[in-house]
Amino acid sequence: MRKTLTDLLLTLTGTFILAVSVEMFILPYNILSGGVAGLAVALEPFFHFDKLLFANAAVIGLFIAGSFVLGKEFAGNTLISSLAYPVFTTILSRHPVDLTIDPLLASFYAGLLGGAGIGLVMRTGASTGGMDIPPLIIHKLTGIKVSTLVMITDGLTVVAGILAYDLSAALLGLISVMASGFAIRRILEAGSGVRVKNVQIISDRWEEIKKGIEEKINRGTTIFDCQGGFTGSQRKMILCVVSERQYIALTDLIRSIDPHAFVIITDTSDMLGEGFTYSSPNI
Repeated sequence: MRKTLTDLLLTLTGTFILAVSVEMFILPYNILSGGVAGLAVALEPFFHFDKLLFANAAVIGLFIAGSFVLGKEFAGNTLISSLAYPVFTTILSRHPVDLTIDPLLASFYAGLLGGAGIGLVMRTGASTGGMDIPPLIIHKLTGIKVSTLVMITDGLTVVAGILAYDLSAALLGLISVMASGFAIRRILEAGSGVRVKNVQIISDRWEEIKKGIEEKINRGTTIFDCQGGFTGSQRKMILCVVSERQYIALTDLIRSIDPHAFVIITDTSDMLGEGFTYSSPNI
């Protein structure tokens, strides 16, 4: 119950910070960032709609579409943030902050705040939904790699932004995207210190943990035979390397299956191989 409440609080806090980024910087300064707000900025000159209304409608619409196509687990992971986002942005829009700063600073702080908010949500294992959903839906229907679809989606948004504004606006938006990526990494690395971790797990319930890692974390494992030096008993050890985003989900999975598992976590400065320096088919 404590973890559930903590995750709920982090999700709501992260979503609120993301909403602040949208209302204070992205929409007022027409920042071509990622997400539904950036898409609203890119398309508004063509269709002349209310940017906030479009962004909120897109979040809800994409959540509904994702729930039908991607299933209950996806819906559960994105429900809170998808519902809270339009509520927060609507409240903030009714209490605007009169802020006049350089567009360069606006783009930078839009990325930092937005990335921090997304990172907090991701730390709970949840998702803010939004523009992450179309690539996941298309991947499920076509089998095309998610990473490729994300690049295509972002590329189309940038092209629309250039057509609507100019190249300088797209370059300004790139600052926001880079700042957002930096903030997300820092939030996810808080408490761990590195981007990749080498995890060794010794547990009597190793088969359940192995299955959970492969099915829920989407990572491969290596199984070693080992022997206790003191007891002489034969055991199994799981070796698994996970990314920064997956680390918290992995430790939560281990605790849920075997709270008494012996876990060795090693900071890894680099990884070569499938899923790290090149993608597996589903990553």
